[in-house]
Amino acid sequence: MNRIIRTTVTLAAAYATSIAVSKALTRTEKRAIRPYFTGRAPYVFAHRGGMKLAPENTMAAFKEAAHLEVDGFEIDIRVTKDDEIVVFHDAYVDRVSEGTGLISDLTLDELRQLDFGYHFKDINGDYPFRGHQDAKIVTLRELITAFPEMRLNIDIKDRPATPSGERVPALLNKVITELNAADRVLVTSFHDVQIARFADINQRVAVGAGVDEVYKAYLLYISGYGHLYQPAASTFQIPVQYQGIRLDSAKWMRFLESHNIAAGYWVINSIDEMDDLLQKGAHTLVTDRPDLAYHLIKERYRK
Repeated sequence: MNRIIRTTVTLAAAYATSIAVSKALTRTEKRAIRPYFTGRAPYVFAHRGGMKLAPENTMAAFKEAAHLEVDGFEIDIRVTKDDEIVVFHDAYVDRVSEGTGLISDLTLDELRQLDFGYHFKDINGDYPFRGHQDAKIVTLRELITAFPEMRLNIDIKDRPATPSGERVPALLNKVITELNAADRVLVTSFHDVQIARFADINQRVAVGAGVDEVYKAYLLYISGYGHLYQPAASTFQIPVQYQGIRLDSAKWMRFLESHNIAAGYWVINSIDEMDDLLQKGAHTLVTDRPDLAYHLIKERYRK
């Protein structure tokens, strides 16, 4: 037993010494804060425009969220058959319209014929947006133009190995550049490859972190070697927990802040959870309920 205790103490001392030496020898510079993140925090982003209040990723949702004074929209993008970037989450149109088929197999004109308010139900079980003029497909170009002061959190959905996925980084850069929107868009994806592809084309636009990037940072953080982390992103937009691991501690948020990484959380639809995260130091909340966030922010954070 004494031998086990001595071995444990020796290993612990060696581990502590290793970290101390590593910190002494490491010289890191903080990643510069991009213009996108120089606004007044906390940020509230309407998830798909606020999908609990109006049909997701439609002008109906974006207009409603804008009235609730959100800081931005969290949106998804996909590429059509004729290389238009549309604001849409799923690969197929079936779930949210009366149509069927892949976005990548349909032209923009074909998508404009569909009703994207068709399946949206309100709390009474009614379908108030069926046939609504604002429940149509929205292009990224139209959204950027319609809300010139709004930040956009753009999530690339097309998979890297698909034809549309290979085209989207260049197409996205073209839209952003032509509309001079570089300082008010954030580009992210679950696919680290897509983020890297875009960042190779455009170094000015802020980018988020994919799954692999977050995993790497968290491993260094919990191992005690967080000082070795070199950020490749300006924000982590993460769930409160992932595969049983809590990602909402104040200490973790302070670690991210020390690297000039904005801690963002999705999808937060409870006022209590919103308040808890903001009290701990969260920078961004992504929510389906911008109406709830509006009241919380007004009452406690921007009086």
